[in-house]
Amino acid sequence: MLVVVVYDIPDDKRRLRLANFLEGYGRRVQYSVFECFMELEEMRELHKRVEKQINLDEDNVRFYWLAPEAVKNSLTLGSSPSQEPPSVYIF
Repeated sequence: MLVVVVYDIPDDKRRLRLANFLEGYGRRVQYSVFECFMELEEMRELHKRVEKQINLDEDNVRFYWLAPEAVKNSLTLGSSPSQEPPSVYIF
């Protein structure tokens, strides 16, 4: 499933730390938007890990879990469509 993580964090240091952290989970598609392919339990674990990194009084982070049909029916302009990462890498 596709998990879209969006955030609004006013503190530069916390925002950069979260962006760097999320790069280990998915693809950055806009400054404050990541697309991550994972299962629901993985999203819940990510949610817990992000919660430890942010200031709950100032920061806003949202996780949207999208069904495969939603991904297939989405439209994009100015970038490539969402697609799952390859299941195998050959080096």
